[in-house]
Amino acid sequence: MGRGNMGSVDFTGGFMDAVTAQKYKHRLVVERDALLAQIDAQRGGPISRADAASEALDKSEDDNAQIQSGRDVAFAINEHETAELLDIDVSLQRIKAGVYGLCVNCGTHIPAVRLDAAPHTQRCVTCQTTFEQAQSDGRRP
Repeated sequence: MGRGNMGSVDFTGGFMDAVTAQKYKHRLVVERDALLAQIDAQRGGPISRADAASEALDKSEDDNAQIQSGRDVAFAINEHETAELLDIDVSLQRIKAGVYGLCVNCGTHIPAVRLDAAPHTQRCVTCQTTFEQAQSDGRRP
């Protein structure tokens, strides 16, 4: 089955059925493993953020502006990847708890097409839009 096409999901009668939840769990684990491998490759191996920062500072042949720019880009990428890993882990926990596929804000079912596109999503479209607007305004949703 293709990555973006999990088929239709029947949410009628309550929570997601176990077979469908298992399919999403498998996909989330695969995405998590791929993201961890990508992070390792970008860092030149499985090293910590502190080691990566130290390595960037040790490159004394580069000028300060170049070092700072490279470090800022690396940290921005790492923050995005860290947030995505957190979302995946939360989704895996929600599968285990039996509440995966329900919006964390309003409790409505997240449409299957949305979960197929982004299985680590935590919110319905309406709540995600509100969340993103609040973040861009610098306030908590």
